[in-house]
This record gives sequence, C-alpha cells and structure tokens, in this order.
Amino acid sequence: MELKDHQEWLVAFYKKRDWYKFSPEIRMNFLTEEVGELARAIRTFEIGRDHPGEKKKTQEEMFDNLKEELADVIDQALVLCAKYDLEPSKILHFSENKLIKRFKDQ
Repeated sequence: MELKDHQEWLVAFYKKRDWYKFSPEIRMNFLTEEVGELARAIRTFEIGRDHPGEKKKTQEEMFDNLKEELADVIDQALVLCAKYDLEPSKILHFSENKLIKRFKDQ
C-alpha cells in the first residue's frame, strides 16, 4: 500500500468516526499520547516491564504492540499532513533534502 493511499483511507475513516474535526493543536496532543505509548512499547520490548497489574506478554505480543503503537504515531502524522494539505511523499523528500544539505560536507 502506498502512503498516500493509506492517508486517504485514514482521513475517510476519521471523518466517518467524526474524529477528523479536531484541530491540529488537539491532534498534536493525540500524537504526543501515541509517542508515549510507543515509548512504553519499546521499553517493554527491549527491557521488559515489572508491573503487578499487568499480564506478562510474550515476545510476539510485545513486538505486535510495538508495531501497533508505531502505526498509531504514523497515522497521527498522516492526519496532520492532511490537515495542512501536505502530501506525505513530498514531506519525505523534504526530509531527505534537508539532511543532504545539512550534512553535504560530511
């Protein structure tokens, strides 16, 4: 699946659920929440969690959770791109060009 196709599907899904209405400022709060969940998933996968209220997870369950949270972070970024009418592939090219220029002498 192409990134743009997923973004279009995602925006339609969010609109259907009435989630797309939130402003970019509020959407940033959702992104921050998802980054925190991703941090916890990575920590759990890499060093584990010792919490009495949580069921111990298998390596596969921990890795699936890491993928889920990373996907949630990407989805929030894609919704922000849509809010600002930015094409994801152009953002990726922007990133590459920025890094090439920044490190051109290295």
